[in-house]
Amino acid sequence: MKLLITGANGQLGQEWVSFCNAKGISYEAFDLPGLDITNTGSLKSKIRQVQPDAIINCAAYTRVDEAEIQKEKSERINAEAVHILASLCKENSIKLVHYSTDYVFSGDINDRLQFPNGYPETHTTSPINQYGYSKWLGEKSIIESGCDYLLIRVSWLCGKHGSNFVKTMLTLSSQRNELTVVNDQFGSPTFADNVVENSVVLLETGQNGVFHLSSLGICTWYDFASEIFSRQGIDVTVNPVDSSAFPTQAKRPAFSKLSTQKIATINGVTLAGWKEGLQQLLKTL
Repeated sequence: MKLLITGANGQLGQEWVSFCNAKGISYEAFDLPGLDITNTGSLKSKIRQVQPDAIINCAAYTRVDEAEIQKEKSERINAEAVHILASLCKENSIKLVHYSTDYVFSGDINDRLQFPNGYPETHTTSPINQYGYSKWLGEKSIIESGCDYLLIRVSWLCGKHGSNFVKTMLTLSSQRNELTVVNDQFGSPTFADNVVENSVVLLETGQNGVFHLSSLGICTWYDFASEIFSRQGIDVTVNPVDSSAFPTQAKRPAFSKLSTQKIATINGVTLAGWKEGLQQLLKTL
């Protein structure tokens, strides 16, 4: 299996590169300026050069608040480029592995009562911010393209590469003895190493379609922060607050837990509770 990895310098892209190196998987990885996924000619050239069996698309515009202002840019990267990728995969019989987000759902707090284990893959999408909307457009392009695809939605992504909530909390706790963290947004972190491991399982077992991938269990950002400090033995006061205490450009979902019941039925997939996943990540940092 030969892979072409886009967005190789990002959090998930770096995790893919590390995994492929460790497991001896054949791949070529690219990021700007070596590959611009919004440029059809650039993509065609790299596909001819690499001759991949699958394209792993880790490239994305992920600046949630800035997307409210940079609407065209977010859609160019998260939607238009994905449309090009999906079309080229269809044309060249290449499998596309693409990552999307929990933000494609409305995130209404009342949905927590209806879906205590999280949103299923079949639930109606209804994004409430531009980032989620741009990712939904990308999903739509893939599904309508007719290509062979794995569309994997993740939430609250954290890993040893790049920037994320865990690293931010550890940094802030070294600078302050008191922190304030939102306690009315419910979801579950997804750990990048687990994403890659399970993506490979889905590839190797010939799966296709939409899958949700996250940790078991549910928490708030306050719960998550408190657990980080507890496991690291860091003495810092954490104050829980409502989202209204932190006004943001983009509206955030109050509930964005993803159900993992579908992916759990695939032989070889490994899922762990969010606390166990956090402990594993902290060991590697």
